[in-house]
Amino acid sequence: MSRPGEPPLIPPPAPPSAPSALAPATHPTIVVVGHGMVGQRFLEALAERGVTARARVVVLAEEPRPAYDRVRLTSYFSGSTPDDLALGEPGFLDRHGIELRLGDPVESIDRAARTVTSRSGLVTGYDTLVLATGSAPFVPPVPGKDATGCFVYRTIEDLLAIEAYAATARTGAVVGGGLLGLEAAGALKGLGLATHIVEFAPRLMPVQIDEGGGAALLRTVESMGLAVHTGVGTQEVIADAAGAVTGMALSDGTRLATDLVVFSAGVRPRDQLARDAGLTVGPRGGIEVDERCRTSDPAVFAIGECALASDGRVYGLVAPGYEMAATVADELAGPAERPGPGFTGADLSTKLKLLGVDVASFGDAHGAAPGSLGVVYSDARAGIYKKLVVDPDGVLLGGVLVGDADLYGTLRPLTGSVPPVSPEQLVLPAGIGAPPALGPDSLPDDAVICSCHNVTKGAICACFSLPEVKKCTKAGTGCGSCVKVIGQLLTAAGNGPADSGLCGCFPYTRGELYEIVRTLRVTSYATLLDTHGREGARGGDGCEICKPTVGSIIASLAPTLGVSGYVLDGEQAALQDTNDHFLANIQRNGSYSIVPRIPGGEITPEKLIVIGEVARDFGLYTKITGGQRIDLFGARVDQLPLIWTRLVDAGFESGHAYGKSLRTVKSCVGQTWCRYGVQDSVRMAIDLELRYRGLRSPHKLKSAVSGCARECAEARGKDFGIIATANGWNLYVGGNGGAEPRHAELLAQDLSDAELVRLIDRFLMFYIRTADRLERTSAWLERIEGGLDHVRDVVVHDSLGLCAELEQLMASHVAGYRDEWAETINDPERLRRFVSFVNAPDAPDPSVKFVPERDQVKPDLVFLTLEGVSAR
Repeated sequence: MSRPGEPPLIPPPAPPSAPSALAPATHPTIVVVGHGMVGQRFLEALAERGVTARARVVVLAEEPRPAYDRVRLTSYFSGSTPDDLALGEPGFLDRHGIELRLGDPVESIDRAARTVTSRSGLVTGYDTLVLATGSAPFVPPVPGKDATGCFVYRTIEDLLAIEAYAATARTGAVVGGGLLGLEAAGALKGLGLATHIVEFAPRLMPVQIDEGGGAALLRTVESMGLAVHTGVGTQEVIADAAGAVTGMALSDGTRLATDLVVFSAGVRPRDQLARDAGLTVGPRGGIEVDERCRTSDPAVFAIGECALASDGRVYGLVAPGYEMAATVADELAGPAERPGPGFTGADLSTKLKLLGVDVASFGDAHGAAPGSLGVVYSDARAGIYKKLVVDPDGVLLGGVLVGDADLYGTLRPLTGSVPPVSPEQLVLPAGIGAPPALGPDSLPDDAVICSCHNVTKGAICACFSLPEVKKCTKAGTGCGSCVKVIGQLLTAAGNGPADSGLCGCFPYTRGELYEIVRTLRVTSYATLLDTHGREGARGGDGCEICKPTVGSIIASLAPTLGVSGYVLDGEQAALQDTNDHFLANIQRNGSYSIVPRIPGGEITPEKLIVIGEVARDFGLYTKITGGQRIDLFGARVDQLPLIWTRLVDAGFESGHAYGKSLRTVKSCVGQTWCRYGVQDSVRMAIDLELRYRGLRSPHKLKSAVSGCARECAEARGKDFGIIATANGWNLYVGGNGGAEPRHAELLAQDLSDAELVRLIDRFLMFYIRTADRLERTSAWLERIEGGLDHVRDVVVHDSLGLCAELEQLMASHVAGYRDEWAETINDPERLRRFVSFVNAPDAPDPSVKFVPERDQVKPDLVFLTLEGVSAR
């Protein structure tokens, strides 16, 4: 709060009769140092309180990318991309006028002049300074710690570096058996390395769980093939003459042979900037703050892991950082926004899945309170350990759960009260203690379910679905440990998963929305949301589930609706999935791939030459795919129009590898060349691919045509596959060669060309009309009532009288097809989106780099670890 006699930090809002915003010259400036999870939450809190409309907000960040979810960092190794981990809604910073400068950390603070100076030399004045510098990994001061092959586990760049180095390694070791240490070990194991874990304490996760829980966790971890060394320290990292890691020496005399070392032995507050500026810092680190998170300088605040709170603790979890962010935002918003005493401490409960094992602790997990009692259940064979800590009166004080943490969401909010059933009933499995069902619905309305954002059960149950909960309360968007409980609460309240609606915005399934759009001729997402959305969603922005779904529906019906089928026209552009935004597949290093359509796999020498010349001139990696096409990898976004101009001029068109649409119709050479062929499979494949190209659908579509029963085109692994017979064609549907392979089933046999095309038309349009979002034909056939028999009745025997309409819908698609890239390169307005940086359209993305491999190129992951991927 402002000192007596001082003006408020941020001027209050102007009265309604006055202009809604101050002139730029009168705007106070808030400078935020750091843009991690807590820094981003602080910006959101400022915007929620209207402060961004009354102040200039400048963020200076060290990392080369905007804020991302560090809690889910390890999910990168299971397929998540940096974009998947990004925090904040797209356009959030621009909407609120927040200035973000990436890769330019603050290096000094002049408190007298109230300025900060960044590494680039930029000097920025401030009225209020907020330090959100976070923490740095602690690397033990052991000999060899800087050898090549030593890493820390903190940022996306760290993970990229580990992944690149692991490609040439066989064995890895992680120093630290805490939360991040176990995640790092899981990452190394997933990269194919034999993995050691070295922990100085006598058990794994010593801060969170007790001796019994640590023993249960150890047994499970070792059963996965990881070697665990507890109660020992690292004495030395051994390197060869070239300075690369070859091993480790431990304090018990053990020597480990290892090619890679990850230090994950805890973190330390990043407080050097504050120290250099003369701010008060705790004797063991951390910037000292009061209950309002103000430092020893009234104009400077500190939040998150860099701050030493007034209770004498440095908090290393995201939830306390979020509370600090809200506290400072309240302070800057003015007296009316200052509820309660400020930040005086936080809940340190945590629930994670480490190496596939559920681990949770809450409250007084170690039984430190005088007179506390432990109620324990342990099953060593199953790897389950449960311990509840209670006082003599039965009040639940805390607990540890390993191997089975389903009750965490219910028990944590009950901490500090007497549970409605005995502790023994809570820990014993069903069949032993026969405990009564105790679910989240038994909690009082004021029980805090999401500790990251301090959201109660009552606030959650007031929402209709999980997307609405996340949008309105932010519950479930932090560490994610409360998502399961939120779903249970919504179901118990008659909302959430029990509702068949597509998402929190619409009470209708995808199939029902398709019928609404088709029947009422709805041509825009905004209109559909305002007329058929849920009450609380109307007039809003929608969500990431329904926007691309409705965009696909409108695109598939575009010819019958009389609107443009081009997916980047007008409102449609904002509805598309990531790849569709640039009509190309984004790759792991930020470059894009180009996939021209090659119907049936047939291509002339002249077109082959053009592809070769394009690949050569743009330095692209070239690969022939399993679907009889040629992929060109490594194009920058600004190169895409140049490449496609040459391809379109040579007669190529989009292969739609980026869209939920038809990919390929693969073929063998058929009777034209093969001595076993009985039909012209190449001609049929070409005809079908050209007929269904660009057909937007709930999921991608793949097809194949085999010229005989030997099935060289693998037609029965496709969404619709055709196999030649002596009497015509057999049509198979519902196949899938993906993660859950499924053989396609025979729909009809011995069909003429015309009969085959007619049945495929009907099948595809019936699928598009009734399938759920992102549902492959294989899953659709298994889900739809009556399965294949019902589909056969509809599309072969016309049991519902729909066939004429289905055929007409397909005819409209075929007649209205336009190649998206041909339309794009001939429209200067559409071409404006293909730039790496909006504010520097002529500048290429410097982070897209490559290195040679087998006479071609591959992404330079080592470069990424040094420079990062530029934000788009």
